[in-house]
Amino acid sequence: MQRRGSPVAFSVLRQSVPGVGSGPAERGGARQWAGLGGGGSMSRVLRAACGLGAAAARCRGGRALSQAAGEGGGAEGSGGGGSGSREAVERLVREHPVVVFMKGSPAQPLCGFSNAVVQILRLHGVEDYRAHDVLQDPDLRQGIKNYSNWPTIPQVYLNGEFVGGCDILLQMHQNGDLVEELKKLGIRSALLDAEKDQDKK
Repeated sequence: MQRRGSPVAFSVLRQSVPGVGSGPAERGGARQWAGLGGGGSMSRVLRAACGLGAAAARCRGGRALSQAAGEGGGAEGSGGGGSGSREAVERLVREHPVVVFMKGSPAQPLCGFSNAVVQILRLHGVEDYRAHDVLQDPDLRQGIKNYSNWPTIPQVYLNGEFVGGCDILLQMHQNGDLVEELKKLGIRSALLDAEKDQDKK
């Protein structure tokens, strides 16, 4: 079982998201380092991720669609008229155990916060999830905010329940709660295996 504030988790995250490990997370274990309770200021990690997202938005042409992440899923439209209605959003939230509303797609995140969510899920080996690009559908973008009563994107849902945005997912990753929540969905976190390998060394 993953220990809270596991150095393996930080090590893997440091390799995946530029800037991780250079701030208080590395020095302070499971301290909150994503601006949670810290006056709302963004950490160096998130600023770096935002820079990557902005660069991706400038450099990558093409249109990202709402899509299923992973090998099994193809692109899925986010719906036509009424896509922002409570009923339409409810259907999307409940269509899969892991659902992310983001800017861009998992293959092409167009915002650093969305990129950070994708990287965290990837670290845990979560490749099969539904991702919806709110930039392609203004009604859905506003509809999901109304549905969750949460003003920002990305938004993560596990088993139909709103978990939070990037900062909350980072905190859950950091303190081990994400491993437990994934386990409830029948998903074994890849970090458990990474930690086991680290312990053998």
